[in-house]
Amino acid sequence: MTDYDERYRTGNTPWEIGRPQPALTALLEHGVRGPKVLDLGCGTGDLACTLARRGYHVTGVDISPVAIERARQKAAGLTARFEVQDATRINLPNAPFDTIFDSGLLHNLHRDGGLDDYLAHLPTLAEPGTLLYVLAVSAAAGPGWTITRDTLLHCFPEPVWTDTTVKDVQVTAAADDQKLLLPAFLLRTARSYT
Repeated sequence: MTDYDERYRTGNTPWEIGRPQPALTALLEHGVRGPKVLDLGCGTGDLACTLARRGYHVTGVDISPVAIERARQKAAGLTARFEVQDATRINLPNAPFDTIFDSGLLHNLHRDGGLDDYLAHLPTLAEPGTLLYVLAVSAAAGPGWTITRDTLLHCFPEPVWTDTTVKDVQVTAAADDQKLLLPAFLLRTARSYT
């Protein structure tokens, strides 16, 4: 299991780019249903803070207390709250949410374990019509990456999830003062009304 606190302390966090992932930015104009939004695996809160500045009531969740402390500092004065929780055992009393974002969490759970528990909890965080977006690095990025289009579609089957689409996108990362672009997928689905 990855020690995320240690990675945040040492700065070994290539996913932290100082802003929301560009693949998610376009969604912020017309793809967010509110007012309640959940940011799973929020890291230091860049997406959550951006959403809060747009008037959404955002809850950010991450397993790393170091990341959550940094997120709380960034969010001073905003309508965002942050919780240290394990997404495989998540318990949020303010659920359900209108929109849920997963920016890089699912691909780590697929690699490190816990994906089945995570997927079992997601419907409890959503109500009928809730939009869910998952941004995941593709197996095409190279060794260590495991997500395929079929994997994503298998994770969000009907009748629980509906209107599911998967687009090819890129994830931006920063390592050794260089910007990296990794092949990725953006899944959009909705909690079924049935």
